[in-house]
Amino acid sequence: MLYLTIIGGAFLSWLILALLFAPHIPYHIEADLDATSDHFVNVLESTCLAKLEPGNRVDIFTNGEAFYPAMLEAIRSAKETVNMECYIFRKGEIGDQFVEALAERGRAGVRVALVLDAIGSLGTMTKYAGPLREAGCRVEAYQKVTWYRLGRLNNRTHRELLVVDGSVAFVGGAGVADWWHKPRKGKPRWRDMMARVEGPVVPTIQGIVTENWIECCGEILTDPDIYKRQKPVGTVSAFAIKSSPADRSTVSRVLLQTLIEGSNHRVRVSTPYFLPDRAFRQAMIRTARRGASLDVIVPGRHTDQRWVRLASRRMYGELLEAGVRIFEYEAGMTHVKTLVVDDLWSAIGTTNLDNRSFEHNDEVNLVVRDENVAARLMHDYQDDLAKSKEVTVEEWRRRPTLEKLIGAVAWILERQQ
Repeated sequence: MLYLTIIGGAFLSWLILALLFAPHIPYHIEADLDATSDHFVNVLESTCLAKLEPGNRVDIFTNGEAFYPAMLEAIRSAKETVNMECYIFRKGEIGDQFVEALAERGRAGVRVALVLDAIGSLGTMTKYAGPLREAGCRVEAYQKVTWYRLGRLNNRTHRELLVVDGSVAFVGGAGVADWWHKPRKGKPRWRDMMARVEGPVVPTIQGIVTENWIECCGEILTDPDIYKRQKPVGTVSAFAIKSSPADRSTVSRVLLQTLIEGSNHRVRVSTPYFLPDRAFRQAMIRTARRGASLDVIVPGRHTDQRWVRLASRRMYGELLEAGVRIFEYEAGMTHVKTLVVDDLWSAIGTTNLDNRSFEHNDEVNLVVRDENVAARLMHDYQDDLAKSKEVTVEEWRRRPTLEKLIGAVAWILERQQ
């Protein structure tokens, strides 16, 4: 018994030290940037391994009442292929509608393929996989929980993607679940958004969906109906990026940090889980101190992750003191994940400002260089600000002692996930 106690104590001590002193890369930019310059475009293209494509159309859909009908309409109109990847696809009213639409297309001969995260969509495979497969659809679970995959348990596909006929794509923060669809149990419907994309950037998004299909079942999709060069259909310049633990997800964090540090005038951030590491916080502080207006909207008391909120609030102080303004959304749970820089650049996708998104999850982001798209997102941002309460330095300093204690513990644990 004493031997086991010593071994257990040694292991626990090692685990605590590993959590507290795990090394983190001090990301920073080499030289000042200007988000309006051609050089800035070159920097983003090179560091993100992407190409800014002109000629796209991007439409923004606010909340489930708008984006779910648009997504279902796209599925029902599919003639050749439907590819979908979801972190969250849950049983319920809206889940039934999606399964019905997908199954109908499968029975009609459309090639339907779904990748669902084994944990984020827990329980979905039991209810929905059978009917979908009977209709001719193909369904794969990403990173099934098995004893020989425990080392990759923390790697989830956090992507929320839909591509129809290789020509229309949806990208954003929302999966398929009733909490985006309608108020539940006295709680408001979640605030979120999705972007519908058409044009030359869609094949890149299709390739991102294909990546995890290959990882799930080994099949390299080569159907010509999936990969189609798209003609210009609009005036929006955009590119899409993916990130995964294979590269420590650095592409997403390099993108977001570079966009923020390249700003001249203002940065507007929306994120449901705000736990940036020290390097990212320092980037925000530098941006605010050189005169750019930097606002952040995060969930308030309606958060679905109270532990995360306590950890997040712990590090508000240094940001507030540097001039960053933080607003807590009070009209419900906000799950929006957007970044708008200088009314020109926008990032829309699945990446949260936390360690899980930066290092553990598979993520996707659509990056847009267009004033009209930025203005559309800013319209929603202003509406959200009106429903939010600003956190002041004085209020933050007066937070209860218990919150401070719990927040410190939560911060240590959350930053390691």
